[in-house]
Amino acid sequence: MAGLVAGVDVGGTFTDLVIFDPATGRVTLAKTPTTLDNQAGGVLDAFAQTGVDLADVALIVHGTTTTTNAVLERNLCRTGLITTEGFRDVLELGRRTRPQPYGMTGRFVPVIPRDLRLGVPERMDAQGRVLTPLDEDALRRALTQLIEAGCESLVIHFLHSYANPAHERRAAEIARTLWPTPYITLGHALLSEAREYERGVTAAVNAAVQPLLERYVRRLSDSLKDRGYTADLLVMNGNGGMVNAGSVAREAVKTVMSGPASGVMAACYTGRRAGIENLITYDMGGTSTDVALIRNAQAPVSNEIEVEYAMPIHVPMVDVRTVGAGGGSIARVDAAGMLRVGPDSAGATPGPVCYGRGGSRVTISDANLLLGRLPASRFGQAAEAARQAMQDQIATPLGLPAEAAAAAVLRIANTHMAGAIRMVSLSLGADPRDFALFAFGGAGPLHAADLARELAIPRVLIPARPGITNALGCTVADLRHDFVRTLNRPLDDVDMAEVHALWAAQEAQGRAQIAAERLTLTDIRAEYSADMQFIGQTHLLRVPLPQGRPTRAALQALFEAAYHARFHVDLPMIRANLVNLNCSVIGTRPELDLSALIDPAGRRSLTEAQTGSRPVWFGRWIDTPVYWRDHLPLDARLSGPAIIEQMDTTTILAPGDDLASDAMGNLILTIGGPA
Repeated sequence: MAGLVAGVDVGGTFTDLVIFDPATGRVTLAKTPTTLDNQAGGVLDAFAQTGVDLADVALIVHGTTTTTNAVLERNLCRTGLITTEGFRDVLELGRRTRPQPYGMTGRFVPVIPRDLRLGVPERMDAQGRVLTPLDEDALRRALTQLIEAGCESLVIHFLHSYANPAHERRAAEIARTLWPTPYITLGHALLSEAREYERGVTAAVNAAVQPLLERYVRRLSDSLKDRGYTADLLVMNGNGGMVNAGSVAREAVKTVMSGPASGVMAACYTGRRAGIENLITYDMGGTSTDVALIRNAQAPVSNEIEVEYAMPIHVPMVDVRTVGAGGGSIARVDAAGMLRVGPDSAGATPGPVCYGRGGSRVTISDANLLLGRLPASRFGQAAEAARQAMQDQIATPLGLPAEAAAAAVLRIANTHMAGAIRMVSLSLGADPRDFALFAFGGAGPLHAADLARELAIPRVLIPARPGITNALGCTVADLRHDFVRTLNRPLDDVDMAEVHALWAAQEAQGRAQIAAERLTLTDIRAEYSADMQFIGQTHLLRVPLPQGRPTRAALQALFEAAYHARFHVDLPMIRANLVNLNCSVIGTRPELDLSALIDPAGRRSLTEAQTGSRPVWFGRWIDTPVYWRDHLPLDARLSGPAIIEQMDTTTILAPGDDLASDAMGNLILTIGGPA
């Protein structure tokens, strides 16, 4: 594709932009504060900062947090639900789980309130046979009631529609003649899965964010066109692929993990080119930290993600776990005298105290500044204000010196983030020592070595531009469409010809959707998997298939091998159940050269790259050399302590750790003993 390629990611604190010129290899970067009231403003500000003519841009790929924030903050559109009579409470009944291990209390707010969930007579059985015909008059009355209640979006979610969607389809035909907006979501069309609770919640979330996403994307697209952009805007989906902005709202729920997914895709791309394909990604921004596990340079995609308690969204998404610890996370001493860090964040406005924008609550960033990990000269008089806030809010209540209080804040924050890393590794049967930590985000490299040391991870890979890695992921991501079809039958009883035909139909649909996009691709491939379980079990195990047409015996053997690898148990006497058939169709885009992310012309000798030194707290004050990363030679070798600064982040190299740079400009830290 001739022209510039741009990736833009909207985070909770900053909006990042990277623009590649494939013809010259030139890279242009921008970072602007996120405009939370209208994310499009921050995106346009970032393009304005670069001075690039949008008429010269051939492709813009956008990662957005619009739907994520709307779901987490419950800032949703008024939505109504029509379901099978007697089942309107399915969104609240859920599963027999608790929000906390101990105690029976917990707060859960359903996406759709009870008075907007209505039942109508109709019923299918699990085999798709009609038990009760659809009462069309009752349906019309329910639709009228929801319209009069001011609903903007509608969900039609009938029992067992995955087996026979005839009633849902007929209800949609009637609804389109009455409903005042185009926002109608059918449960089976979005997720053809047997479990009515998960299918219902997924459909409810989709409907509740549809209008928000469509208005935002239309506003952004129109603004870009007004400034000269003539091509299609693509939006990152949560599965790590992209979709045209004109159709993204149809399945809006698939963008819920859009922002985190782009970072994981960049990690896969960078790790593969660096020869380090097993990674634990660690993305620490201003508001939160996202963690994912990558094996063999493949993004971990799951359709069993729970965004928060009782909020399962069962569409394929990159498996990312999030904790409320970012550079802006607020530290406080609670009423019991305990030090707490997060999940509340100062965000970009007003931000940490050291930003000098009116923030008054001490944060992780303030602690890093007080310990010399960030340069006091960059923050001016606000640095002293941060010290005073740390003294008043943390040090004095705990009876500690300011430095010890700041170190305690970082220790608590690192414990939270280490827990998230354990959750995505040990809980999946993976040993962190077999992986490298891929640290990015504006604050990731500040904490990466400490986390790696605590978790016994031997190496840390820090990409060339950690602070804009999510935006980079937008530029390197492929097109991807995922399909799920429920069978839910014992493997011994399924018709394998039917199984193969369903996979073939999924692949054909994916290839048709990719062909409709106006993008240059180097390859289109299909990947198959099956969700299986032993009969009597409730949890599912995804079984990747090396070929798309396995025999019954091969599928049984693959499942048993996957089960043993995960649980180290053999159950030869129990029958296997084939629950879901999955197919992912992926269109591979041409590769981009990442070596220009740091201008090769700026490389200097190691001595010339050093900008000075300053005292840094490593349990005691140590005078530490400071280097400017853009000037480091590609064959740089360093032993800690050292600080490497750059436009978008700061990397800490503790005493006992070693650093090497590779040909792509990545920094590889080898973790030594205790700092």
